Amino acid sequence: MSLSSVFHIAGSGMSAQSTRLNTISSNIANADTVSSSIDQTYRARHPVFATVFAENLQPNGTGSASLFAGQVQSGKGVQVKGIVEDQSELVPRYEPDHPAANEQGYVFYPNVNVVEEMADMISASRAFQTNVEMMNTAKQMMQRVLTLGQ
Repeated sequence: MSLSSVFHIAGSGMSAQSTRLNTISSNIANADTVSSSIDQTYRARHPVFATVFAENLQPNGTGSASLFAGQVQSGKGVQVKGIVEDQSELVPRYEPDHPAANEQGYVFYPNVNVVEEMADMISASRAFQTNVEMMNTAKQMMQRVLTLGQ
């Protein structure tokens, strides 16, 4: 793995965490929306991540990325495979005076747990910060390599 690939890996991580932060903010923004129908109620959304592996196979089928015998090829970044809706139960509340109540007097609230979303937000923010620090460290290392010949 070259030092320059660190920028691609960290960049893909930052992009993935940005998507994660966007879905978290959407979940928090819709945490108090109500509906009279289960089908129309907002459901929490979560991104699905996958590791991107390098496709460095030579035409004869042997791997060129493995420098040492028996070494497993490392990942080359992360990608967002998609965003899925949480299928857990919605929260029905008996509020017959609510304008959005159905015939039985129930209002359906989203399956968003604001406390969990805030914890996820902190985790995503820290992961984003870590990727920024990785890029800064790689940049400093490259700058120091350039000054070795002086």
